[in-house]
Amino acid sequence: MDTGFVAALGDWSARPGPRARSLATAVREAVVDGRLPAGSRLPSERELARILHLSRGTVVAALTLLRDDGWLATRQGSGSVVRLPARLTERTTPWSQDRGGAPGADLDLTLAVTAAPHEAFRTALAHAAERGAALLVDSGVTGAGLPRLRELLADRYTRAGLATRPEQILVTAGAQAALTLLLDHLHTDRRSPVVVENPTYPGALAVLRARRARLLAVPVTAPGGWDIARLTDAVRRHGPRLAYLMPDFHNPTGAHMDAATRRTTAALADRYGMTVLADETMRDLDLRTPPGTEPHLAGARVIQIGSASKTLWSGLRIGWIRAGAELVRQLRLNPLQAQLSPPPLEQLIAAELLGVPLQDLLADRRDRLRAQRDHLAGLLTATGWTYTVPDGGLTLWVRLGAGTSATELAARAAARGLAVTPGPHFAADRTTLTRHLRLPFTATKETLTRAVGLLRACSGSPETA
Repeated sequence: MDTGFVAALGDWSARPGPRARSLATAVREAVVDGRLPAGSRLPSERELARILHLSRGTVVAALTLLRDDGWLATRQGSGSVVRLPARLTERTTPWSQDRGGAPGADLDLTLAVTAAPHEAFRTALAHAAERGAALLVDSGVTGAGLPRLRELLADRYTRAGLATRPEQILVTAGAQAALTLLLDHLHTDRRSPVVVENPTYPGALAVLRARRARLLAVPVTAPGGWDIARLTDAVRRHGPRLAYLMPDFHNPTGAHMDAATRRTTAALADRYGMTVLADETMRDLDLRTPPGTEPHLAGARVIQIGSASKTLWSGLRIGWIRAGAELVRQLRLNPLQAQLSPPPLEQLIAAELLGVPLQDLLADRRDRLRAQRDHLAGLLTATGWTYTVPDGGLTLWVRLGAGTSATELAARAAARGLAVTPGPHFAADRTTLTRHLRLPFTATKETLTRAVGLLRACSGSPETA
């Protein structure tokens, strides 16, 4: 450990400033970079002084700085263990999103992502490593997914009122991988348009554009949701064979499809022979108290796409398709399927987290997101901009005042150190929605306050100056 500890610190003594502070900084950076794993036990103060050629007083001062800042835990008689501070691990937002909240630091609000559930993830990783021993004597090819994970996902659907067998589940490396595989199998006639919402998730638009799909856009608004009459007319007139919809806390508007609209949409798909790909990535992020009980968008021609990326962590590349068993069998024969399948260890981790711990994780996550959503909405009340506070999801869809271009405002904000995404990025035609911004409420309250302050300063309108 002594040799490894010294190596992990690198050339710390060349840093400017007091040696105690330089040593403390080197330890923090080694933990963040993974060179010094969290949970590592440090040598004694006397031994550290010897191997680092320092006075014991300097070592004590460095350890005190680390301890006071949450990077070190010390128990009498058990020594000191390095760790990540609670402010890093007990968060809804990834630490990188607000760069530590330091005044004047650049802010990135272009990603609607949440932080990993740190302790639960580490526990799941340890359990997955134990269970993984049996996998090492096999090929490592998981086919449609590890049986345990498929069973767990099927059970989740069944308990939510949508009877599902494990053979109806195909595990993929995220929701975009699921969409890519389904489009490769189902989008065989490029003359036939694909129905999409406007606005919609840019990642889905990128996948569709890569296949040169003709997009048939149907508007969705935060206050009104889906205009079923417009959707029906578009399907009747243009005869699309596919539709990509986000019925649960739609990204970016936050709209949530009610039960009647779900039934009507499924019936419309049956009547006109249109397959609906229902992206349920946001379904677990229900911020109502208590959470609602709307059914899945389901029917004979509806395929569900799910993901752990928003519910748990975007770094856990686990998604899935819920479809008929015969379609799952056909998808398994697609050459792309193996490339779009996640590694076994990630599937084991997902099985741990999506099981018993999930409800506790969701309760904590929802509480924090609800508080941050309400804080962001409160900050925007004096701007003159309009928005609907969503019942779930991760973002506010903000309409700017007359004469204000979202693209120009985003450019001015970027020059001041704030990155935000203007509306055209979410538009099927890439050019409309010019007065809209998507603002995630996944950052801390302090960061959201700074971000809105910068936007107000950049807007140039009297009511927001």
